[in-house]
Amino acid sequence: MASVLEVSGLRKTFGGITAVDEVSFSVAEGEILGIIGPNGCGKSTLFNCILGQLVPTAGTVKLDGRDITGMPPQQLNRLGVGRTFQLLQVFPELTVRENLILAGQEHHGSMMSRLFGPRDAGLGAAADKMIGFFRLGHLADAKAGGLSYGQQKLLDAAMAFMAGPRLVLLDEPAGGVNLTMLADLKDRLKAMNAETGATFVVIEHNMEFVMELCSRVVVLAQGKVLAQGTPAEVRANQAVIDAYLGG
Repeated sequence: MASVLEVSGLRKTFGGITAVDEVSFSVAEGEILGIIGPNGCGKSTLFNCILGQLVPTAGTVKLDGRDITGMPPQQLNRLGVGRTFQLLQVFPELTVRENLILAGQEHHGSMMSRLFGPRDAGLGAAADKMIGFFRLGHLADAKAGGLSYGQQKLLDAAMAFMAGPRLVLLDEPAGGVNLTMLADLKDRLKAMNAETGATFVVIEHNMEFVMELCSRVVVLAQGKVLAQGTPAEVRANQAVIDAYLGG
């Protein structure tokens, strides 16, 4: 199966500190890949190098075979790369529906079309579809700032998928979410993958969330790839148990 994302020999140094050290992995079309590791292992730095927020010291990042190393986030958005952040990026004074429309506008249309086009920028139907998919219908007209943290996480994920992206990178989607909302989020992400073939990468501290959601897992430790494989293979890896699971 063709690779959507290929990371090869990625390295990022800050002065004398190496935060990401020769990391390589690929993500197949339609795959859900998890990236886990202890605090300070380089997960966030790796994501930011892939997404153009940091320029790697060495190595390459390719999207569908095209070199996108160091490409700025705005350009990556246009190529169909979406993301969520550890810190929520919702607009609290806008409704759920308005947040989704605004997220869609980041990928479609021009300034002129936004100024003189329909109020919903032609994205109302797509926003309503996403609202239904993420089961936010009862909150469609509620301001995002009034939602619970878990509901805001669902909205944040929905915003990332608004434009039908080629690839989505989810940064700590389970962080701070209660168990009930976490089950909803996991269910919706699995359904998105099954129904649309969406490809995404998840970095996460919540081991159970990753193991139940992802088909393959990459484990980082001290900036390097410690192990990768199926959830069952990773669970049974003694080096992972020692470094991450506290065994």
